[in-house]
Amino acid sequence: MNISRLILILGDQLEASSPVLDDLDPQTDLCVMIEARSEAVLVWSHKQRIALFLSAMRHFAAQLRERGLPLLYQELTSSNCASLTAQLDGILATYRPSRLVCARPGTWALREEIMGLCRKYAVQYQEQEDHRFLFPLQEFDTWAGKRKQYRMEHWYRHTRSRTGILMQGSQPRGGRWNYDAENRKSFGREGPGWLPEPMLFSPDAITREVIALVEQEFPDHPGELTSFAWPVSTEQAKAALQDFVQQRLPSFGTFQDATWPGEVWLYHSRISAAMNLGLLDPQQVIDAALAEYESGRAPLAAVEGFVRQILGWREYVRGIYWREMPNYLQHNALQAHQPLPQFYWTADTEMACLRDVLRRTLQHGYAHHIERLMVTGLFALLLGVEPRAIHEWYLAIYVDAVEWVELPNVIGMSQYADGGMLASKPYVASGQYLQRMGGHCSRCPYNPSQASGEKACPFTTLYWDFLQRHNEQFSKHPRTALQWRNLQRKSAAELQEIRTQAQALRERMRTKF
Repeated sequence: MNISRLILILGDQLEASSPVLDDLDPQTDLCVMIEARSEAVLVWSHKQRIALFLSAMRHFAAQLRERGLPLLYQELTSSNCASLTAQLDGILATYRPSRLVCARPGTWALREEIMGLCRKYAVQYQEQEDHRFLFPLQEFDTWAGKRKQYRMEHWYRHTRSRTGILMQGSQPRGGRWNYDAENRKSFGREGPGWLPEPMLFSPDAITREVIALVEQEFPDHPGELTSFAWPVSTEQAKAALQDFVQQRLPSFGTFQDATWPGEVWLYHSRISAAMNLGLLDPQQVIDAALAEYESGRAPLAAVEGFVRQILGWREYVRGIYWREMPNYLQHNALQAHQPLPQFYWTADTEMACLRDVLRRTLQHGYAHHIERLMVTGLFALLLGVEPRAIHEWYLAIYVDAVEWVELPNVIGMSQYADGGMLASKPYVASGQYLQRMGGHCSRCPYNPSQASGEKACPFTTLYWDFLQRHNEQFSKHPRTALQWRNLQRKSAAELQEIRTQAQALRERMRTKF
């Protein structure tokens, strides 16, 4: 059977208005969606991550059928163990299309494999831009030019000027480009108090079927499914967006960096997964936030901080990913080779902040951006974990993880493994930072102010050890020299004691954990 165009819709491209569906001829074209076991086991994926992708795909497939579009949907079953590309190979051999049309895949490797199959069958590969992003990749490439190092603030100002978002003529609304300094408050000793509960979505029949499938096919994977309540359709995602901007956006900016024991959502949006799956497009998300500002219901600092994550950061990391792959995956500028501690998969650790964040991560497949950067990411950086190992953990464990967004965030921002290509400095801090930003330390057997001794906080010990190990590289760096100068406050004996204790920590985590 020959067809004209095969429209390949991947699991993170569930956009109802996708250009790949434009001008579709039901008589000669065929939409294809593929569930593949390989996508769940490429990394040891969290059960909720697998369930979210499969449920959202099946809901989207139902919408395509309701629209009367021709669809070949290959479900994951116990007997169907073929990889995505192996299944696509068989489809191309059967249908012999003249063209394969798709949006750009979310990983460099998958894109290469799909293009390789097209060459094998002499099929024209046609890649469409889509509405999941505000700018084509050529925009980032033109802006980046011959830069060896990129800076998000420069890109962000470029995007603001190009779009007019939060601008008054050529100047930023309110006279400042960002309000980051106002968005770093903690909850104090009393904690956050009452918090607005986010909208949760009870599993419907499709999702319940998927949950049962995941439990059956991936019983040993990390995480649990009892709390699954993610939006899995465009309608649910829109409801989640409105719930966020109306209930939590006004306080999001002020407390976006804060953490608190046992609190999963705080004032965060819960829509990153929906955006990365294509259930929401970034323009409608930004428009919803801007509407709250224009109406006076949300302050400029909160709205700007939220918009910056989408208009600035999200587009920025995507541009870096596609510009720098495949070499970006190999970066290890700090020569970190420690294995990932086993407790990242179990939450079995005495460190209260890590235990709490990891428990919630295993329960929900979620932690907010500062918990990822300055708790799980910071500890891996200070410990010296192999960048690829921590990258694979993040890709596996969070429901919103797709490689184009996850890899630069981990390799560049969290681990500084790219040597400053993405971020201007490594984001390192001692346990005293965590004490200021959350309430974990009062529940922990370790003292964040101590760098050595029985009660020394491992974060603090490893922080001072990190400064010593990388003194030559950062002591004269314009963004880090002041921080590294603090080493001068420690005596030679103190520094040696810290080095000895840090090495003991590494050895203990290699063997015990």
